Formats: sequence, C-alpha cells, structure tokens
Amino acid sequence: MITQTEYARRRKQLMAMAGERSALVIPAAPERIRNNDAHYPYRQDSDLLYLTGFAEPEAVLVLVPGRSAAQSILFCRDRDPRREQWDGPRLGPEQAPQALRVDDAFPIDDIDDILPGLLEDRERIYYPFGRDAEFDLRVIGWINRTRAQVKGRAEAPQALTALGHILHELRLFKSRAELRLMAKAAKISVQAHQRILEVCKPGSSEFEIEAEILHVFGKHRSVPAYEPIVGGGSNACVLHYRANRAALNDGDLLLVDAGAEFEGYASDITRTIPVNGAFSKPQRAIYELVLAAQQAAIAEVKPGNHWDRPHQAAVRTISAGLIKLGLLKGELDEVIAEGEYQRFFMHKTGHWLGLDVHDVGDYRVGGEPRVFEPGMVLTVEPGIYIGADEKRVTKRWRGIGVRIEDDVVVTKDGNQVLTDGAPKDPDEIERIMAARAA
Repeated sequence: MITQTEYARRRKQLMAMAGERSALVIPAAPERIRNNDAHYPYRQDSDLLYLTGFAEPEAVLVLVPGRSAAQSILFCRDRDPRREQWDGPRLGPEQAPQALRVDDAFPIDDIDDILPGLLEDRERIYYPFGRDAEFDLRVIGWINRTRAQVKGRAEAPQALTALGHILHELRLFKSRAELRLMAKAAKISVQAHQRILEVCKPGSSEFEIEAEILHVFGKHRSVPAYEPIVGGGSNACVLHYRANRAALNDGDLLLVDAGAEFEGYASDITRTIPVNGAFSKPQRAIYELVLAAQQAAIAEVKPGNHWDRPHQAAVRTISAGLIKLGLLKGELDEVIAEGEYQRFFMHKTGHWLGLDVHDVGDYRVGGEPRVFEPGMVLTVEPGIYIGADEKRVTKRWRGIGVRIEDDVVVTKDGNQVLTDGAPKDPDEIERIMAARAA
C-alpha cells in the first residue's frame, strides 16, 4: 500500500515544482449516473488519488505553496449519519487532517466562501481544465471573485495552467510502493488468464470467459482496469471489440485483453489461444510472428533507448515475417517506409501504464521520442489482424487476429516483465490445454 508519508511527499514535490506564487486545485471525479437513479461504480480521479489516496466523491484538494498557514487543504463531505446509513461512512473534515496528513480540511459546502481567499497573491493557478465543464466554470468564478476582492490591495491570479504539465511528470516515474501494487495487479491478471486456459473450449461463449475473468478479479479484491475484450474468431480482428457475446467455435482463436486494477493501479494483458487447444498451421505462423515481434520489442525497453525503439523493432519483425509468409510483397525497407504493414498491424506497440491504463506522461520531449528511464512502466503489445473479408490474401489466413501484451518496467539494468506468468509460448499453451482435456 501507499503510506500517508509518501502521499505527503508527493504533494511537497508538486508544490516545489509549481513555485510559491502558485496555487493548485485538484477536484475529485464526479459521480456518474448509469440510468435513472443507478450510478456507475465510483472511481476517484487519478490525480487526486495520486496525491491523497482519498477515494470519496465531492472533494477538492487545494495546495498553496509557501503559505504561512495551511499549505494543503482538503474540502470534503461533512459527516452525516442519515446519508451514511444509505451510502456508507465518510471521513469528514474533522478526521481528514490526521488520516490524510493534510494541513487543514473544511466542508465541501463551504468551498465557495473559502477558496477565493486562498487564491489571493497567487500569480498562477494549476488546474485540470477540460475534464468537467461544470467545475471549470466554478474555477473561473472563484478566480473572478478573487480579482474583485483584492483590487488595490493584493495581486490576483493572471494565468490558468494545465495541472498535467507538472503533475504528470511525477506520475510517470513509479515508486517502489507503486511497483509493488502494479506487480500485485499483474499477478491477479495472470491468474485470470491462466483460468481461461482451463475453461476455454468449443461451444462455450465469450461472455462465459468474461465471467471467469471477473470472478478471479473479484476474488482477489480487484476490479477490471478497463472493459475486457473477449473476441473469438474474426472478432479478434476488432481492436476494441466490446460485445463479448458470441459463441466460441472449434478451430477459432480467442483473443482476451483483460487486466485487473488493484488499489487504483492497472495491469493490462492480452493473450491469444486456440479455442480447441491446438493452433492450426496458419494460426501458429501468425502467432509465432507476433511473439517474435513482442520479444524483439521488449528487448529494446531499457534505459537510454527512446520510446520509438520497441515499436520500430516490432514493425521490422512483423513486416519481414509477413513478406516471408507472402502476405506482403516488396523489399523490407520499402514495405516499412510506405506503411504497407499497417494493413495488418495498425496500432502502436505500447503505452504508459499506472493509475490509468493509458497512463499519463509525455511520449516526446523537445520534439524527440522520450528516452526510457528506470521507474517507467509501459505495455508492449504488437498484433496482426487479418479481417474475415480481407480479399487480398488467401482464405486460410482470413479471420486470424493475434495480439500478445505484457506490462514492462524499465529497470536500471534493462527491464522486468510483470506479467510473464501468463503463458504465451504456443507449445506451453497447447500442453496446458491438452492436460486439462485429458
């Protein structure tokens, strides 16, 4: 778990980066209505979670660097026995300073009266503008009130700056405690993918596989980090397939992209397996090509290499393999330069991972690809997708979709794959599925 000492250190780092003439306003995520009076499960805003660990809605963290009084102030819901009877306990402003190690706390209902005074003599306000249009208007209103109140006696804020400009640089580099939570999320996800090998068979369905995944997640006190993708046959060629309702047929592949979120931190794994336990020759050829591309890409994840290196390695491996299989024609460098490989490999090879599945952090710095440094975490996920209606290839290749994805930590000496416990060697996959069927 993340200690309150670490949360306090993060806030201190952020305030030092912002400077003493600034203020930072970080709101909680709003609750969302699913339909009528039913809500979606609540998930705290990742920025507020990163800075406090506080999971309740209707809250705002305000940081005021260099202020002689309180520098970290939390506005949160008052205790209310009647509402807590329905919705569960609240921390309340009386307990928040001790529980969260913030300097002070006030009821959220008092924010309109208190917050404008906190913005006096501040040149710049950092705020995640654009996430919540209604809250954006409140922030602008507070700034305007501050300007009106301080006329002739103090300075009012003149600049509103995106919070991510400084905060997301901190979030990009994971601490030891964060990496432990990500390793736990990865371990849970690995168990879910191992379970799929035990239950997948012809005649079952995509939704049954999804149910097994969700059962493993829930059993280990986690939730899905994103909506699982469970695509059998040609559904595997739909990159963000969501229906998860089709039958699983003998002779098809099953692509499963599913990762657990544990205590706010995400994992992200994709595996592709044969529904009947045995790859056909065309399926194995495509699978082994994707696996080789992933291995080449992972080898490029190390300090000093830049962000594009894994993708370039995957593109080169896949392009060469597709030419060899006859699915692409031409010289290798020409196929890459003209983007011919994008007919079958149309996405990038990875993304940052952390509190968000597609986590924050710049991919380019000064116009150049970012250089890997220890503590960064990313996915590596090449794939090949040959649609069922792809008429430019012979029939035996059509409807084959393969993606293999792992979570990789940049270490001081190279990398560590957090998710390597989920089988991906094709012989091992067939061996496990055969043993299950025996």
